[in-house]
Amino acid sequence: MTNPHGSWIWYELMTPDAQASRAFYEAVIGWTIDAESMAPSGAEYRILHAADGDVGGMLTLDAAMLAGGAKAGWLGYVGVDDVDASVEQLKAAGGSVHVPPTDIPDTGRFAMVADPQGVPFYVMRGSSPESSTAYARFGEGHVSWNELQTSDAEAGFAFYSTVFGWERAGGMPMPWGEYSFLRCKDAGDDMDVVWGAMMPREKAEDPVGWTYYFRVPDIEAAHAKVKELGGTPHSDPMEVPGGDRVFHATDPQGAVFGLVAPK
Repeated sequence: MTNPHGSWIWYELMTPDAQASRAFYEAVIGWTIDAESMAPSGAEYRILHAADGDVGGMLTLDAAMLAGGAKAGWLGYVGVDDVDASVEQLKAAGGSVHVPPTDIPDTGRFAMVADPQGVPFYVMRGSSPESSTAYARFGEGHVSWNELQTSDAEAGFAFYSTVFGWERAGGMPMPWGEYSFLRCKDAGDDMDVVWGAMMPREKAEDPVGWTYYFRVPDIEAAHAKVKELGGTPHSDPMEVPGGDRVFHATDPQGAVFGLVAPK
């Protein structure tokens, strides 16, 4: 893929029940999700399709994965110029490796890693000649915002800036710490290049991790649909700077995600 080093290029839902998750997200977000696995053998994997392009994949957690401690959740892929070099760099910066650099035929090379605070994600170099549009700030059905809650914001930023060249682009104070906007290196000063933010977690018992916000046309309708289909909204929709409205939720299988829509 031709996205710059440090860009978000793919998103993945891990779920123990593919058909239940398929029905939930198709109704809530409007995706079309493959009914059958696209993998010829081995793990079940389905593609998530927005109206204008692919957004990510859905990995079915089998019995062995669940026995090994895998849980429902969303993970993001950061595109890099060289997977092996990035893995060595992140290890030197205090990160860890869960799956070493591995080739996927006709797809690319990836590794599953974690930052020094234990937050998992993937790094990948895709083999497609086209750029990924999985992240699209204003694209309906796409990820519109990437948000990290961490146990150590300064150490977390030092890690990501070292490995991916991410830069701060201003921020706003929260009662529990700075909400720092993030952009890729040399992206410019326009706020349109800001793709997310990071902040300290509010309470010591709160989990750390990335939350990915998917854009929908109507936040109230999506909020009602989440509840109707067995998900759990964490709050009512709330307005954020810029005029969008958002809320977090947990899907019926336990994966946390965010939704965002115009005011």
